[in-house]
Amino acid sequence: MARAKGNVIIDEFYCKGCELCVSVCPKDILALDETRLNISGYNPCMVTDMGECIACANCAKMCPEAAITVEKCD
Repeated sequence: MARAKGNVIIDEFYCKGCELCVSVCPKDILALDETRLNISGYNPCMVTDMGECIACANCAKMCPEAAITVEKCD
């Protein structure tokens, strides 16, 4: 497993499950968590493999709700 270059933080309170972040992730590590609903009744986004994150921040840039933050790891 590769060492993560980024840490994706998803604020599930604001996530509306639009999947825009999922569609722009070049490593395909984002998906909707279809086993849970957030307080607003949406399936929130989740990271499936943080070790593969390259910290491109495409997901954060695309999120219309500003629910995603990407921190670069050293």
